[in-house]
Amino acid sequence: MFAVLTGDIVNSRATTGSPWLKGLKQALSQYGASPQDWELFRGDSYQLIVPAQKALEAALYIKACIKQQAPYDVRQGIGIGDRDFHAPRITESNGTAFVHSGEAFEGLGKNFLVIRTSDPQLNQALEVMTELAGLTIDSWTPTTSEVIRLKLERPDANQTKLARLLRKSQSSISDSLSRGGFSQVMKFNTYYKKALETL
Repeated sequence: MFAVLTGDIVNSRATTGSPWLKGLKQALSQYGASPQDWELFRGDSYQLIVPAQKALEAALYIKACIKQQAPYDVRQGIGIGDRDFHAPRITESNGTAFVHSGEAFEGLGKNFLVIRTSDPQLNQALEVMTELAGLTIDSWTPTTSEVIRLKLERPDANQTKLARLLRKSQSSISDSLSRGGFSQVMKFNTYYKKALETL
């Protein structure tokens, strides 16, 4: 089972140039190679394919990377399903994961994230959870985003290690993780991965 993330950059034209582009490419490269696993299109949009279990974490990681630079943000639709045709370029591949991803992205509205599967009841539960998570995640500051990005990159690192890597105090790391709702977001990720077992 695969997940396809379709996303775009919010406020991509807020400044001249594309200062968010390097961070986006670095984030996507954590999950594969271009153009087979990810690809940019229309200037500020992207698609990424990952194992379904990794999709929510990938979406959060991409968001943290982009939100390090104000005023940029991302909107993302995750589609869970199959990949029936594996083309050399992800944007030429197809399957239910791609269909669901397109539906999720088109249904974003004001939400930062929508997840679509073949199960309507699961979709409804995930929609409520993503909307609640968005109340915190959409408010991540650049500082909070930087800490959460590093924590996602190094899940086993304690706060002291993160503080040393970012040259910050341990208390500031703790505050950022708390303000960013990191513990609660990871509980959501655990629920999401468990829920996929029912598909």
